[in-house]
Amino acid sequence: MKSLTPAFSSRLLTALALFPALLLAACGGGSREPTPSNGMGRDAARLGAGPAATPAAANVPKIVAFGDSLTAGYGLSPQESYPSLLQKMIDADGFKYEVVNAGESGGTSAGGVRRIDWALDAGNVRFLILELGANDFLRGQPVAETKKNLSEIIVRARSRGAEVLLAGMYTTTESGRDYGVQIRDAFQSLADEHQVVLIPFFLEGVAGLDEMNQEDRIHPNAAGTRIVAANVYRHLKPLLEKEGRK
Repeated sequence: MKSLTPAFSSRLLTALALFPALLLAACGGGSREPTPSNGMGRDAARLGAGPAATPAAANVPKIVAFGDSLTAGYGLSPQESYPSLLQKMIDADGFKYEVVNAGESGGTSAGGVRRIDWALDAGNVRFLILELGANDFLRGQPVAETKKNLSEIIVRARSRGAEVLLAGMYTTTESGRDYGVQIRDAFQSLADEHQVVLIPFFLEGVAGLDEMNQEDRIHPNAAGTRIVAANVYRHLKPLLEKEGRK
């Protein structure tokens, strides 16, 4: 995988400077986030509580969006979440996949390890969009531990035939600049070690912009989420095209 370019790094640092606690993600501006009624992605809640999928539904190729509140769509209607918008983009381009929202507010990388097998039970999961780590970093968890957990998720997903798209995260907590560098390097290292596609910064074009975020200045609003979905699709579409040529 290619390293971040100087120009991108400059834009990233500018975004981070605009707000001192980027990516509190599912923690709502403090040590805990109030869990909303849609705190887990609607698809994830349905899969966990409903009957087993029918054979026809299980055979539809799946793209599982696996993450925290940024994936679940905190503060948004289900139709405004990035996985729902991603589904529309995929449909418009004629790809035949079902996007499953497996986001969970408050999600951490350790929690992701515990629930990844359940998420993959959606059946015929071809791609996993892995967006976790922000809540780990808010709590100052050692980056090596987060990296270990994300690596485990990647390995399990690939062992079941899913290709992984890894979403990079950054933070400017009180842990300091060195901690931020460790986070950046961890995501790049994961992408290199596992040979997976890396979205360098999940919130590129959204982080630090009041007009793109909800009142908490943490979670994207509807406009910001449209940019997030476009960012994700820009990296996902080539994978779908490659899959279609097989």
